[in-house]
This record gives sequence, structure tokens and C-alpha cells, in this order.
Amino acid sequence: QVQLLESGGGLVQAGGALRLSCAASGRTFSSYAMGWFRQGPGKEREFVATIDWSGSSTDYADSVKGRFTISRDNTKKTVYLQMNSLKPEDTAVYYCAARIGRYSGYVSEYTYWGQGTQVTVSS
Repeated sequence: QVQLLESGGGLVQAGGALRLSCAASGRTFSSYAMGWFRQGPGKEREFVATIDWSGSSTDYADSVKGRFTISRDNTKKTVYLQMNSLKPEDTAVYYCAARIGRYSGYVSEYTYWGQGTQVTVSS
């Protein structure tokens, strides 16, 4: 029902910023709650941020709140993750995910996933 493609990852120095994008296919993007998750080397996938279908409600992991901002543009069928004040521990593959229903921070509640984009933060 939906396909997701992340972009915008790369190498950045500690303290720098990146903006990730997640482009969705299909015609029902506005029906989905969206999330960003990440998985570092040797670690399990963890919640980063989520946003409801309208963009009116958001939630963040404690580790990124105050530094990261999730947003969406339903006209462009795109979700964004603005990442500021990046730290080496933010290094991970970042995944975009979608689900029908309420916004959520749980991996198990998402149905659709992108392939991920690598973010590397150097010290």
C-alpha cells in the first residue's frame, strides 16, 4: 500500500546537522502515522521520533529530544527528520516507517519500512 525511500544521510562532524527525507509512494500518504527509527552497529533498532497523520502530534526518544525535529508535508508525500547538534552516538542506519492508526514509538506496531540511510557522526 505504501513504499518508503530514505535519503539525506552522510558524514558529518560532531555538533553539525543533517536533514533526512522519507519519500512515500502511493496516493494515501496522509492516512499514515510515520516514524523514524535507527540501528547502530551491534545494537537493536530503536525509536527516534514519530508524527501523526496530520502532523499535529509528535513524540521523541529522550536521547534526541531538543535536538531532532520530525515533520511532514502531505502534499509532497514526504516526512523529514531535522537532526541538529549531532553526537557520535547518533551514528546509525536511520529507517523511515509507516502505519495505519495512532503515532507510535514501537517497532512492532509499524507495517511498512524503508531500506534505511546511513548517518555517520565523527568526533
